[in-house]
Amino acid sequence: MGGRTAQHSPSVPTNTQKKNIEEQCIPIRFLTRDLSSRSKARLEVQPTESKAATQQTGSRRAKFVAEKMSDRLTRIAIVTPDRCKPKKCRQECKKSCPVVKTGKLCIEVASSSKIAFISEELCIGCGICVKKCPFEAIQIINLPKDLEKDTTHRYGPNTFKLHRLPVPRPGQVLGLVGTNGIGKSTALKILAGKLKPNLGRFNNPPDWQEILTHFRGSELQNYFTRILEDNLKAIIKPQYVDHIPKAVQGNVGQVLEQKDERGMKAELCADLELNQVIDRNVGDLSGGELQRFAIAVVAIQSAEIYMFDEPSSYLDVKQRLKAAQVVRSLLRANSFVIVVEHDLSVLDYLSDFICCLYGKPGAYGVVTLPFSVREGINIFLAGFVPTENLRFRDESLTFKVAETPQESAEEVETYARYKYPSMSKTQGGFRLRVVEGEFTDSQIIVMLGENGTGKTTFIRMLAGLLKPDDMEASEVEIPEFNVSYKPQKISPKFQNTVRHLLHSKIRDSYMHPQFVSDVMKPLLIEQLMDQEVVNLSGGELQRVALCLCLGKPADIYLIDEPSAYLDSEQRIVASKVIKRFILHAKKTAFVVEHDFIMATYLADRVIVYEGRPSVDCVANSPQSLLTGMNLFLSHLDITFRRDPTNFRPRINKLDSTKDREQKHAGSYYYLDD
Repeated sequence: MGGRTAQHSPSVPTNTQKKNIEEQCIPIRFLTRDLSSRSKARLEVQPTESKAATQQTGSRRAKFVAEKMSDRLTRIAIVTPDRCKPKKCRQECKKSCPVVKTGKLCIEVASSSKIAFISEELCIGCGICVKKCPFEAIQIINLPKDLEKDTTHRYGPNTFKLHRLPVPRPGQVLGLVGTNGIGKSTALKILAGKLKPNLGRFNNPPDWQEILTHFRGSELQNYFTRILEDNLKAIIKPQYVDHIPKAVQGNVGQVLEQKDERGMKAELCADLELNQVIDRNVGDLSGGELQRFAIAVVAIQSAEIYMFDEPSSYLDVKQRLKAAQVVRSLLRANSFVIVVEHDLSVLDYLSDFICCLYGKPGAYGVVTLPFSVREGINIFLAGFVPTENLRFRDESLTFKVAETPQESAEEVETYARYKYPSMSKTQGGFRLRVVEGEFTDSQIIVMLGENGTGKTTFIRMLAGLLKPDDMEASEVEIPEFNVSYKPQKISPKFQNTVRHLLHSKIRDSYMHPQFVSDVMKPLLIEQLMDQEVVNLSGGELQRVALCLCLGKPADIYLIDEPSAYLDSEQRIVASKVIKRFILHAKKTAFVVEHDFIMATYLADRVIVYEGRPSVDCVANSPQSLLTGMNLFLSHLDITFRRDPTNFRPRINKLDSTKDREQKHAGSYYYLDD
């Protein structure tokens, strides 16, 4: 009896029994955990399993993740050739790549290579190589999903890629708008038939039959068919007119005479003001004269496709409008005109419809569908394409400019007021008279006038570099000013990097956190730091020059054409930088600017120049933006209205209802705010 009871009564288990119970419980305890921790636990429980098996499990998991990621996204890898230096690094990109660790050749590079190669098919987009590269030469970019079938052209492995093409229409002007380095010039070359699109297959380029099949069903099919049948002649006006003297010898009149196929020489020379330089050598022309000469050479020839790459740089407002009218005069029922332009008000005036380009500069560009002029420019400024439901820029760009900054009376009283006397200056056959005026600090004064009306002369007289011939008897003296000057033409002679240049010229400023956040960050100077100054492009030089000008301590900042070479986005950024800097530093800026949108955005007051350019001119005293603009526009005989969405200034078409209304009312500048 006692033995039987002892069998059933609960007793304390021995050590051996404890161990057995634990072993039985192990599987149950792990059932509740997730998959990854279960495999980890199994590895912990079975210490006998080999290290090789562990690695195998890890590589299987990496493979699974890689497959998942590559299914989901199309991506491109860009390796910048002038930054990638395998001889100077330890190939960190290859050593850190998880796909290379699984035994695949995702990144191929050796210390003897010229450049690294990244396979886009194998890349999983982890972004480790981007962070590890000491020279920041790699970009891995995820593309919007549906672009893979739309590739038009790619220059080579890990280089720029263009998606889709703008569609020109006969008898209409197509405008292209987008930032620098996004494929506008590539698109022009393809449409001119100078570059054969390879549809992204740079290893085995397709033949024309296949290219036509690719564009089947779109207007581009007919366009390319016409180009191939060789009844279309295309002429391009190049972007950089500074390079023209290297290619063209002889004097202006002779060159135009040789090219004259339409018998339009006399008319074009009158329109583009080339008669006074007709006997000059092409090598002796200034920037604006070269630009007008280049437009004339294109317009004087007979062709079916006319292309203009940035026809307004170096020109003043009046010449821009004249150039726009010359470009529009080339339209015929069967001719195509395509214009790339960064001055949005001129583009608006010129075009009949617009294609925007978005993407990542130097990596890929995408052309949108054609839009109407107003809608296309507004889409570009808003950074959102509604037809594709795609945002390509984080912030939208607007021009809500207060007529006068809202300041209290006490603030205004603290401003320092400076006066300058009436003065005149004669240089050769040119005479400039300056009407006396005053300005305060924290103010930007924009000088409006044609080229050759003495804006730079006035600036140099204020700076004390030129002595005026006579000052009218008045108690006002020219005050002594420290002046920082950014010239119109920038020619780099500094034989070193941008970092050395900034260090030698503006050491205190470029270390200062306020200057870095206000000026250097928005102008993206950091990316240019290690580049040689002589190798910089026009736009990069302009940004560095602006940074140098604002970095020098001074009372007055004289900035001559800050918009030259900058694209539409950078122009707005540069305007904001100048405005913010002048307000924070409590200094005065005098700006010469021909881009209307930028001039209206910057101006607190304006000085209008009147008279005959290069002969006899008068500089009026500073006046408010509204009265100054009205006076200036009445000389040009054009009127402006405002766009209701983002308040940008738009030129009214000549003799349109709005144009006649505003001229009749005498308000050439914005009828309503």
